[in-house]
Amino acid sequence: MLKITNLKLDYRHTDKQLLSAAAGVLHVDPQQVKGLEIVRRSLDCRKKPDLSYVYTLHVSCSKSLEKNILRKRRKNVSEAEEEPYSFHADGTEKLLAPPVIVGCGPAGLFCGLELARHGYRPILIDQGKPAQERKKDVERFWNGGPLLEHSNVQFGEGGAGAFSDGKLNTLVKERGGRNRKVLDEFIHFGADEDIRIDAKPHIGTDRLLRILEKMRMEILSYGGIFHYETKLEGLSRKTDDIFRLSLSEGRELAAGAVVLAIGNGARDTLPMLLETGLPMEQKPFAVGLRIEHPQEFIDRNAYGRTAQEAGLSPSPYKVTAKTPMGRGVYSFCMCPGGYVINASSQKEALVVNGMSYHDRGSGNANSAIVVTVSEKDFGGSSPLAGSLFQESLEKKAYRLAGGKIPQQYLGDFLEGKSSASSPKGGFSSCTKGAAEFCSLKGLFPEEIEEALKCGLAQFGKEIPGFDRADAILSGVESRTSSPVRIPRDGRMESVMRGIYPCGEGAGYAGGIVSAGMDGLKCAQAIAHRFAPEDPIQG
Repeated sequence: MLKITNLKLDYRHTDKQLLSAAAGVLHVDPQQVKGLEIVRRSLDCRKKPDLSYVYTLHVSCSKSLEKNILRKRRKNVSEAEEEPYSFHADGTEKLLAPPVIVGCGPAGLFCGLELARHGYRPILIDQGKPAQERKKDVERFWNGGPLLEHSNVQFGEGGAGAFSDGKLNTLVKERGGRNRKVLDEFIHFGADEDIRIDAKPHIGTDRLLRILEKMRMEILSYGGIFHYETKLEGLSRKTDDIFRLSLSEGRELAAGAVVLAIGNGARDTLPMLLETGLPMEQKPFAVGLRIEHPQEFIDRNAYGRTAQEAGLSPSPYKVTAKTPMGRGVYSFCMCPGGYVINASSQKEALVVNGMSYHDRGSGNANSAIVVTVSEKDFGGSSPLAGSLFQESLEKKAYRLAGGKIPQQYLGDFLEGKSSASSPKGGFSSCTKGAAEFCSLKGLFPEEIEEALKCGLAQFGKEIPGFDRADAILSGVESRTSSPVRIPRDGRMESVMRGIYPCGEGAGYAGGIVSAGMDGLKCAQAIAHRFAPEDPIQG
C-alpha cells in the first residue's frame, strides 16, 4: 500500500476527481488503483474564498506497480506503514480480586471496555450518575436548580468531556494505533464516520451522551460492574496483593489492581490520595476567560463568506501569542456554534466551559483564552498548591456575580471599566446557566490579567476584529488540565505497585481522545501483568 500526503483539491470536488488526482500523483491510470482510503482531511483556508481540502491517502495498486512507483521516488509518495492496534492478555499473575477503575470518564471507560472484552470483569465506580440522569441534574442546575456536588458537568459518566462538544482532536503522536482505536470505538457506538478522517473531529454533547450509554451496556455484557454515586474515600492495602477501597456510605471494595482515572475535577480526592503516601507533583496548567463572537464573524474570516454560503460547518479557529512578559496566551477548547456553560462542581465556586451540540447551531463561537500558570503563581511547594490556586480563582468568580456566570464586554475589560447589562453590539451571549455583567478586574493576579489583555490585543491583528469591543468575556476558565501529576513508571504503575494513575486527572492526558488512549494503555499494562479471570472471552 502507498501513502500520498499533501494532496490538495478544491473543497467541492467529487469522489471521481479525488481518484483521478491520486492516480495523477502516482502517474498511473485511475483504473490501476484498486483501493483508496482517506486517512486525514483538513480544510485549507489560506487563499479564501478559494478553499481546498488537503488529504493524506492510502492507495493500493498491484504489488509490482507499487514497487515500481516507490523506485521512482515520487514526491509526497511513500510506503504506507500501517500501525494496527493490538491487545495482548498475556499476563501470568493471578488477580485475587477484580480490577477496580475509579472514574467513568473517557480514560476509565476505555480502560474498562478493553479489560471487559478480554475477560477481566472490571468494576467501575464514579461519584456521579449515569449519563442521562446526570444530564437531567445538569439541565436542572442551568435552569436555576441546586448544584449537586456529585452530579454535574464535572462528575458522572463520561467525565467533563461529556459536556464540552465531544471534540476529538489531539496532539498526541504515538505508535500503536490507539488514536485510531478510540475513533473506531466511537464510530462503533454511533458517531459519524467522518471523525476518522477530519483533522478537527467532533461528536457533539447531545450524541456523546447516547454513545456513553452504549459503551456502558457493552462493558456490562462482558461481565463488568458499575457502581454510580459511589465516592472513593480511602485507599489502603488489605494484603500484599489486594487493596481495600473505602467508599461512601461506609462500604468497602477489594481490588487486585486500581486504575485512578479520577478526572481533573476530583479536587477533594487528591488530599486523600496524598495522605495514603501516593506521590504527587505540581503540574503547569492554564487559566483565563472564555470569549464569544458571532459565529458568522468567525466564518467570514475563515471562509470569506458565511458557512451556509460555503456549504461548510461553522468554522473553528486557533490563536496563539507571546507576551512581552514571557507568558504564552492561546485559545483552548474552541466551540463553533456553541454555548458558554456553568461547569461548577463545588458550592460557592464557579467555573465555565464551552459546549456545542452536534449541529453547532447556537449562532455564537466561543473559546477559552488562557495563560499558562506554574509553581511561581501557585504560591507554595505543596503538590496541591496548583489545585488550591485553581479553587481560589473559582471562589472569586462566584462572588463577582453572586453565583451567576460573571461576564464583561472585551472593550470594557481592556479599559478597566465595569460592563452594564445592556447589549453593546448586535449579538447576545449564548449561555447555559444564568449570567450577569460586571467587572472581571481583580479576578486574576495582575501579571496574568495583563497577559490576557496583551494576548487579546494581538489576536485582533491575527483575526481582524477579534478584539472588537462587544466581544463577551466570561469567567473563570480554570479546568483546562489537571494541576497535579501522579508519577508512574514504564509499567504504568505508581510506586505503590498495582496502582495505575490514568488519564487527565493523573496528569497524562488533555482531552477525550488522549484520555481514551491512556485508558487503553493502562488496560494493556494490567493485561501484561495479570491473567484474565475468563480468558475465553479474550
